[in-house]
Amino acid sequence: MLLFSTILSISPKVTKEDFIKLVIEWNQNSSHKENIVSGLEWNGERNVRFGKDDLWLDIEEYALEEIVAIRHEKREESGVIWDTDYVMNFREHKMAIRLDRSYAPEALKLDSAFSTPHFITLLIQKGFLEDDGDLAVERTPHSIDVRNLDLLADIIKGRKQYRLPIVYVSRTYHDEDPVDVGILAGRLKGVAHVLKQDSNVTNSRLKTLCNGENEYYGAIGIYFPNPTVGHRKYTYRNEMGYDMTLLERVIRVVVQYSNAQMIDTLYTWQGVNNALLRENLQLQRDRISEELDEKEALKRAKNEAEDLLDAFDDDFRRLQRQVEELTRVNEALQFENQGLRAKLDAGDAIPVLTMGDEADLYPGEIKDLLLAVLSDAAVNMNEDMRRADVVKDILQNNDYQRLSEKRAEQLKLLLKSYDRMTPRLRTELEHLGFVITEEGKHYKLTYYGDERYQAAFSKTPSDVRSGKNGAQDIVRRMM
Repeated sequence: MLLFSTILSISPKVTKEDFIKLVIEWNQNSSHKENIVSGLEWNGERNVRFGKDDLWLDIEEYALEEIVAIRHEKREESGVIWDTDYVMNFREHKMAIRLDRSYAPEALKLDSAFSTPHFITLLIQKGFLEDDGDLAVERTPHSIDVRNLDLLADIIKGRKQYRLPIVYVSRTYHDEDPVDVGILAGRLKGVAHVLKQDSNVTNSRLKTLCNGENEYYGAIGIYFPNPTVGHRKYTYRNEMGYDMTLLERVIRVVVQYSNAQMIDTLYTWQGVNNALLRENLQLQRDRISEELDEKEALKRAKNEAEDLLDAFDDDFRRLQRQVEELTRVNEALQFENQGLRAKLDAGDAIPVLTMGDEADLYPGEIKDLLLAVLSDAAVNMNEDMRRADVVKDILQNNDYQRLSEKRAEQLKLLLKSYDRMTPRLRTELEHLGFVITEEGKHYKLTYYGDERYQAAFSKTPSDVRSGKNGAQDIVRRMM
């Protein structure tokens, strides 16, 4: 199962020896002692393997395309196989890094502590990575202040794009970071640029530059290079402190995007090995064609036949290993599919819908809203309709608790006779998820800090029905 994949632009100054030595350094200095291949003494060889069957490092060179591929493999006693591949194309100055694990049930979910490989840190420290346009590939965030607002504005408006996604982290209403931006940048090193707003005092200027399209008050925007994926926006939900759920969600989305990118087969370990095998067979075929002519065919038939048998015995053994490897990959995929099906079957019910990008503003909100829509629709359905039977079945089997309906009734009761913002009313509204701020003669209510859902209430209303009308508007748009 693919856990991680990325392609990085590498400086032309990096040689094949530099690359191989860095991979060896990565392995020999690993903090995970169980991953270190013992007795690894490299003397410049190519097409060589070090280690044992359960723990090895293999270096293969495909000279025709100026590619060096290195695989580190560890087989655990449980049968789980970890493969880490580094494939460097010296003609294009690009490197593919991939981490695979044979199927295990826990592999279905991205580890909450997942971070891109330490090898990328070594590439950064050695200065081996090429800049992505005018942005260096770093493991720390880039600061956005009054001096470089135009850079961020160009990204938001789509006037400037980069090879890697851009993750922009705005400051909260209280001028704090919504997440630990240092951790975010460290865990996304090599797969995204993290830009952090230094202070929310730049909000108004940025809003003007971007026609109001910028993230603010803790929201995080992800700007993908692929126009079909485009832009994702995630809202800060906490009133104070780091939002760990937001941090993990952004990391998960970016890593999933990186893993989903299609790459050429010559940037994979298996693709390079297949190319080497084809090249070797072609070279032998060409050599045999050149050496065998009609006059000497009878004389040398016996010797040539013996040479051919020896040569093809070697190739046959390589092909056997190749078949074994492909069989293992195929079996891993079969086990993965079986595991996914088993995980699905183990649940109490089969999911009908797949979640999109919206997150619950409070526990169970999205499920409750969907059930509310179905409940309202069911009222106008004839009982003899297939549609009615399906909707009724879903409502009966999903514990519809009418959460949004109860919240709406509570809000209407609180605002029924609104004439001012009392301390008690403020507390009750905040318990319902509203962030309350003051803007001139009005209070602004933002539902769970999401600026898409806002309402304004006069500090000194002249209309006795203003609270009731405002509550109805909030219920219609937000609940």
